[in-house]
Amino acid sequence: MATPFTTYKLIVLYMLQNSEKPLTNSQLSEFILEKEYTNYFHLQQSISELVDARLLEMQTISNTSYYRITTEGGNTLSYFENDLSSDIRREVQEYLQEIRSQKPKRIMTPADYYETPQGGYAVRCQLIEKNTSLLDLSISAPNKEAAREIARNWSRKSQDVYAAIMEELL
Repeated sequence: MATPFTTYKLIVLYMLQNSEKPLTNSQLSEFILEKEYTNYFHLQQSISELVDARLLEMQTISNTSYYRITTEGGNTLSYFENDLSSDIRREVQEYLQEIRSQKPKRIMTPADYYETPQGGYAVRCQLIEKNTSLLDLSISAPNKEAAREIARNWSRKSQDVYAAIMEELL
């Protein structure tokens, strides 16, 4: 019989193995907490241990963590997948189907700030429509607070910035 932490980890691995694309921390949390398999603290600990063990990869974009299963994670899951009940596997499949049926946002405006190798800050702002990049802009910021503010304002002002650039260039 698997320990509770092992079960949480197997659920996360199973979700990511069966998802068509990386899942966010909030998507993983929504499913596991809604089903009351565990609490938020135990889930985050489990996810962290999976990343540390290189069974998951994490990528952060616009302050959102995205997870994908690694080859090692898939191999590990193949050994222990039968430790997950058929009910849990069915619930995961239903949840993933629900996510797939949600309409994707027509226009996405990711923005993320980061520290540059020179010690300053920069912000990468993107405007994406139907998986096509309309604008990919990197801009230096005078400090971390300004970088954070630029990233925060990007989604609200991206259309105006894009229009101004196009007007200036055409």
